[in-house]
Amino acid sequence: MNKYLRAEPWRVVEEGFNPDNARSSESIFSLGNGRFGQRANFEELYSGDHMVGHYVGGVYYPDRTKVGWWKNGYPEYFAKVLNATNWSRLAVTVDGESVDLNQVASVDRFERVLDMRQGLLQRQVEVTLGGGKRIRLHTERFVSMAHPNRAALRLTIQTLDDALVMVQPQLDGGITNEDSNWDDAFWRHDHQSSHVDDGTSVLVNTTMKTEFTVATAQALGSASGAWTAEEGSRWVGLSQGWELHAGEEVVVEKFVGLVSSMHSPAAQCKDRALEEAKEGRRRGFDQEREDHIQAWAGIWSLGDIEIEGDVEAQQAIRFNIFHLNQTYRGDDARLNIGPKGFTGEKYGGASYWDTEAYCLPFFLGTHPPEVSENLLRYRHNQLGKAIENAQKLGFTGGAALYPMVTMNGEECHNEWEITFEEIHRNGAIVLALRNHFNYTGNDTYLSKEGVEVATAVARFWAQRVHWSTDKEAFVMLGVTGPNEYENNVNNNWYTNVLAAWCLRFAAELTSRYGGDATPEECEAWCHIADQMYFPLSQGGIIKLQQDGFLDKELVPAASLQPGERPINQHWSWDRILRSCFIKQADVLQGFYFFPDDFTQEELRANFDYYEPMTVHESSLSPCVHAILAAKLGMEDKAVEMYLRTSRLDLDDYNAEAYQGLHITSMAGTWMSVVEGFGGFRVLEGVPHFDTMLPKSWNAFSFNIQFRGRVIQVRVEADQTHVTTIQGDSLEVVVNGERMLV
Repeated sequence: MNKYLRAEPWRVVEEGFNPDNARSSESIFSLGNGRFGQRANFEELYSGDHMVGHYVGGVYYPDRTKVGWWKNGYPEYFAKVLNATNWSRLAVTVDGESVDLNQVASVDRFERVLDMRQGLLQRQVEVTLGGGKRIRLHTERFVSMAHPNRAALRLTIQTLDDALVMVQPQLDGGITNEDSNWDDAFWRHDHQSSHVDDGTSVLVNTTMKTEFTVATAQALGSASGAWTAEEGSRWVGLSQGWELHAGEEVVVEKFVGLVSSMHSPAAQCKDRALEEAKEGRRRGFDQEREDHIQAWAGIWSLGDIEIEGDVEAQQAIRFNIFHLNQTYRGDDARLNIGPKGFTGEKYGGASYWDTEAYCLPFFLGTHPPEVSENLLRYRHNQLGKAIENAQKLGFTGGAALYPMVTMNGEECHNEWEITFEEIHRNGAIVLALRNHFNYTGNDTYLSKEGVEVATAVARFWAQRVHWSTDKEAFVMLGVTGPNEYENNVNNNWYTNVLAAWCLRFAAELTSRYGGDATPEECEAWCHIADQMYFPLSQGGIIKLQQDGFLDKELVPAASLQPGERPINQHWSWDRILRSCFIKQADVLQGFYFFPDDFTQEELRANFDYYEPMTVHESSLSPCVHAILAAKLGMEDKAVEMYLRTSRLDLDDYNAEAYQGLHITSMAGTWMSVVEGFGGFRVLEGVPHFDTMLPKSWNAFSFNIQFRGRVIQVRVEADQTHVTTIQGDSLEVVVNGERMLV
């Protein structure tokens, strides 16, 4: 771990400048609004080790796969979200010397603050330059939640000595991705210009191959005086200088407009970006800021979780909620949730099964239903591509295999054991349909688009299994379960359970709503589900992760030496695959998804069996274990897992925050509180709450959007309060007691 940030309920505070933390802080202090976002790069120039990152939702490039071999059906590219124009640059020089925290004589004061309540990034810096001059900088910026094509920055410069201060607001289009496979030119540079008469600049780039156009504009305000135009081969900007006496200050405001061809015709992007920037300037920094703060107030009024008595737990849950809302706004069914959001390049910014398995419950519980419905539509819109993906692997008759990684529905993951074998992702797409109905009670989507998706997935499962005369059951060979430390196994229990459920669910939907599946087809699906093989041990109470699991040397993760952790950074892959160690919940993932299919005794036996062998080297692992531990009444384990998932990035548990944040596992953090300590689940349309209050907390409370209502739950030491704060009265079950609220 690396704990260097001060814990406050609504703020994340970094005090003192340590260049070793630069990349991690750039991730942690990132900003976004669901349409575009950025890493927390300094406004002024910085020559130290860091990663410039500005990203635009839905804009990607098909980077050619870099492998030394090929197989039929293998994807030809890995889609990557692109590092786009750097619009936050406000270069500063003092008497001709650049203000650069990596080059100054000393950094005398440094404080960076992420104000999560208001969505503001603020920084105060005091430095002594090489020439002896002293200067103070105060910066504030936001990516507008109220106006999704706009952002704004304010820079206040105060000199402590007489000096000539120059400021150069720039737009830099000469950017690259650090994770480029072949150093391809991702962008074509189309246009750049500045207009000194009205203090504006604009830069336009278009992606190669995919032809996404992105226009970025700046409009400058506040500072008195005339601007001078400046430009280079791929950057454009303005500059102005002021002779300041000691103690005097100058304020520069920069209003940004960013418009892509995702939302405007390519030929109009340049003018639209300029219009957005100038409209921000016309309205003024304070008004734009207030609109943004009010938008966040609306989000927090429904989506906040309050934890009393534990400031680290409180800060952590808000940090997770904050970044989830910055990543996805839910107004565009073409966009989804990348595992790193707008905070880094790892995983290419593409969509994984994380969305349906972990993120959907958060958006169902904290936003209007149309937000989560857009996540479902994202997959329905790509159903044709999912059918094509299955056809490439030899499946017929409309069978669909949703991709492990995608931007447009086409598979672009380039590890064969994942691409071809981690097919449990197909089931998560269908589970999302069930969860959507449970929360909303509205079957409009389920009755048409949902049936189509479930039917196509069922056709895949029906062809993926085959009858084993030896086992006298249907088996599924050559798969990878959620535990990616096991590849190419036979009869992964979780995958078989999920497939059987999907087959029955598709038949049930067809019976209820119709569709193009025949009665004979539905009957065959149910027959397969009834005759599915599940590897079991100890009289059936232990659900074996897969065939042959008992052949392993079964030892606890506690037997590993600290220097061996994480094993994925210290062991050969061969050794990992032969070990018993589990990357993340696998069998226990099935217990989480289908809690009512198993007894408490079965859950406890399997938790006690598998958790000790789990190394939790996936960010998606701790939240599932926290929820199940809470259900078992294992408070210490539940709290341990909650802290691990909630402070994974803030405390940098896995020493990888520098790569970007774990956005999708942040939704699991929300689930840990609501479904774990709050015990929320839906049974036959009725919300149930089985609560647990950790000893280190005085109380906690959260809201749930449920079937046209907003339910507020407050858990105290001696009682739980459940109230309907919006909508009609509702029957609920609280700690076993049925009541009307």
